[in-house]
Amino acid sequence: MSQRILTVDNISVAYDAVKALNDFSLEVNKGELVTLCGVNGAGKSTALKTIAGVLKPTSGTIDFEGQIISGKSPEAIHKMGISLVPEGREIFPSLTVAENLRLGAFGRFKQSDFNADLEDMFTLFPILKERYRQAGGLLSGGEQQMLAIARGLISRPDLLMLDEPSLGLSPNMVDSIFNLIQSLKARGITILLVEQNVERALQIADRAYLLSTGHLVFAGDPKELEREMVTSVYLGQQQKEGARS
Repeated sequence: MSQRILTVDNISVAYDAVKALNDFSLEVNKGELVTLCGVNGAGKSTALKTIAGVLKPTSGTIDFEGQIISGKSPEAIHKMGISLVPEGREIFPSLTVAENLRLGAFGRFKQSDFNADLEDMFTLFPILKERYRQAGGLLSGGEQQMLAIARGLISRPDLLMLDEPSLGLSPNMVDSIFNLIQSLKARGITILLVEQNVERALQIADRAYLLSTGHLVFAGDPKELEREMVTSVYLGQQQKEGARS
């Protein structure tokens, strides 16, 4: 039987008077790769930020490994084992690769643990070993994304949340990022993925959710969602062509 580690139960989130999420629910089991899909503005990043404690829900609860975390600070949630790699990477450009990685491990482990995990990061991301003393802002976009993911991983999270990891990257780097995500899943790391490249995300996910204007409209098999999305796009094109004829 699968072990549930995250339960998001009917949360709503608002920016001022505008609701970004409306009674949204989601579950993640240990070792799963779950993807959250939707167009821009659907509420995907809002969901991840709320789980991470950056935003506070106006209603509903978030349970992580048997503890209610909704309302806790981002620092407390990070220490409990949730790591968010945000959209746009958000590394510290003036700090070195080494300093960025140390910040990722802050509050969770001793120096000896950090040194051991650092070697593991160098195995996953050899380029970071080469750039270790360089400022993060001098890295390429793909290298910065690798640094952001390594910073998220180095705290040994029980849940790794990735927000648009392939955004703005070259096709070759996109392939590298998806290969990396699959290798992390093979290691048994639990992943909640928001990704603009929906087709690629659905191909590697165990389960999928679809958001539309803050409302959950699908939860289940990624292959089923892929079929429904292809059909809806096809029907939409047919309707447009029929309207023009």
